[in-house]
Amino acid sequence: MRYIEIKDADKIIRKSIYLVKNPMDYKNQWQELFGNQNPISLELGMGRGDFIIQMAKKNPNRNFIGLEIVDSQMVKAVERLKNENLPNLKLINMDAREIDKVFGKEIDTIYLTFCDPWPKGHDEKKRFTHESYLRLYDKIFKKGKHIILKTDNKGFFAYSLQTLSQYWYVFERVSLDLHHEENPIPNVMTDFEKNYFEEGRPIYYVDARFEG
Repeated sequence: MRYIEIKDADKIIRKSIYLVKNPMDYKNQWQELFGNQNPISLELGMGRGDFIIQMAKKNPNRNFIGLEIVDSQMVKAVERLKNENLPNLKLINMDAREIDKVFGKEIDTIYLTFCDPWPKGHDEKKRFTHESYLRLYDKIFKKGKHIILKTDNKGFFAYSLQTLSQYWYVFERVSLDLHHEENPIPNVMTDFEKNYFEEGRPIYYVDARFEG
């Protein structure tokens, strides 16, 4: 996926009070950093931050961390947060493959919202629902495992259902068209999702857990 590069993006995001500049220093200490014992949710590939910011606003009794490797993408989130006061939100600019260096068993929920589907076969290991990532998540989940995924990519969704089920996740809710469910699923839309909704494209959704 290509992004518009923003000049001095790294310098811009480092000025934000929401960015945790040395996240590895807080392994097993994230609740102390937040100053409470509330559940911690992590979004991988947060992009421009619209989802994680809205979730933090709507759920003040939960803590949220947005992770993004592309600093030019994170600039948008930082700009949106300039006039916000969200003590339950932190941002991390790093590679998701290193999350076990940043978190102990501290995460309650992982959100995967419109992450890159990496459609080519040779890129399979880069998908956030590849078994190698699921094993990585095992290292940071606090107790039970809980993953919520949304995507507009049918192939990636089918792949994810397969890998999650093979890893013994149970699907609490599955939707092949999130915005047209008879029994609505609570949902915070991303910027991309709003565009897809206007275009009439179906959004695929799964809420997966494993309590073993």
